Amino acid sequence: MCMQTCSTLGSMTSGVTDARPLQVRVADDVRLKIETCQWPPGHRLPTYDELAVMYGCSLAVVRKAVDLLKQEGLIVTAQGSGTFVRQRAVARRHGIERYARSRWSTGQAVLVAEAQAQGRTAGQRIRELTEVPAPPVVAERFSIEAGTPVWVRRRTTLIDGRPNQLADSYYELDVVRGTRIMEEDTGPGGGFARLEEKGVRLDRISEELMARMPSGPEVAALQLPPGTPVIDLTRTTYDADGKAVEVMVSVLAGDMASFCYDFPIPD
Repeated sequence: MCMQTCSTLGSMTSGVTDARPLQVRVADDVRLKIETCQWPPGHRLPTYDELAVMYGCSLAVVRKAVDLLKQEGLIVTAQGSGTFVRQRAVARRHGIERYARSRWSTGQAVLVAEAQAQGRTAGQRIRELTEVPAPPVVAERFSIEAGTPVWVRRRTTLIDGRPNQLADSYYELDVVRGTRIMEEDTGPGGGFARLEEKGVRLDRISEELMARMPSGPEVAALQLPPGTPVIDLTRTTYDADGKAVEVMVSVLAGDMASFCYDFPIPD
């Protein structure tokens, strides 16, 4: 491995000039090993002393290189155990297919059905069920005044036991009054099924996505390693008359979501 590494970083001995700082060159080589699965997810990296010998550099350089890779979310350090290639529990979100009526109309929740199809487990924790003033982003989609009372279901969803999303679903009060959407357990098929039971025919869904870096509370709630971005997802569900009946504002762990859209090209 040392010979291979020296070849990769050969500029230190071959006379070829490489303007990258040494810690960047070390980080680049370790990243290459991770990306090519020479060091697969869960692999324990050599100790700092061993890395310093491998790359012919100081411990200070190794620490800076490791910090760079931590910021990128590629490696994690377990106190007393060492440094490891990060294992990613990525779940693909099949953008259009995931909302198929054939799934939730037969009693399966969207998240659970999608996870099961990928050999994963999914669940959720309810954070809050309450009446709140409509935030501007929600009020705009409902075509109501900001601050108008609406119902919100705040929950944390989990994939394979790790939090992957903070999801807040908003509804106008007259739409959900008397339904299990106001209860902790919405029943088979989830909120979509309860809306259609009340006579609301769901017709169209719009999703808006934006990536950013997380806030401190989001890092804690989603258990995000350093350098991990989040994805803001705003989903608006419309009925057959084109009226918004649900607005979900969520924050997803960027390292756990892969979006997959497959649709015909419009004329």
